[in-house]
Amino acid sequence: MRPRPDPAAPGQESVWAYPRPPLAERTNARVMIEHRGVVVATTTAAVRTLETSHPPTYYIPPEDIAKGLLRRAAGSSLCEWKGAAAYWDVVISGTVLARVGWSYARPTPRFELLRDHIAFYAAPFDRCSVDGETVVPQPGEFYGGWITSNLAGPFKGVPGSMGW
Repeated sequence: MRPRPDPAAPGQESVWAYPRPPLAERTNARVMIEHRGVVVATTTAAVRTLETSHPPTYYIPPEDIAKGLLRRAAGSSLCEWKGAAAYWDVVISGTVLARVGWSYARPTPRFELLRDHIAFYAAPFDRCSVDGETVVPQPGEFYGGWITSNLAGPFKGVPGSMGW
């Protein structure tokens, strides 16, 4: 059952107006990830994916991720839209944040903008932000969207949303 979208306030985007199938678009928003006093990534050249009922997921170009923090993780998955995903660990001062990032080395043509960019789950880090606003992680263990105050939901991942 499709839920009732929350009313979008002035200046908000409704995730229910996002397309299906999803799309990828460049954004010049300042995207930043911080953990244990280390800036893991900062960019104004991210690509965000937009999909009905999901907050955006931000993909960061590899040159905007701090050197020496990424380690290829075991496993892969397949997205019906984007293709085969590889996973990444972030290692900071000997602490391993396992499988907190993912990327597409050979995305489908529709998602070519994502090639080699890396997305990260927000929850494992001390702070993830978009234009200075700390994000709220998308609910659910699987989803990687970042919720900011300029979004109207409800967001996929809450209990009962599996069929959305």
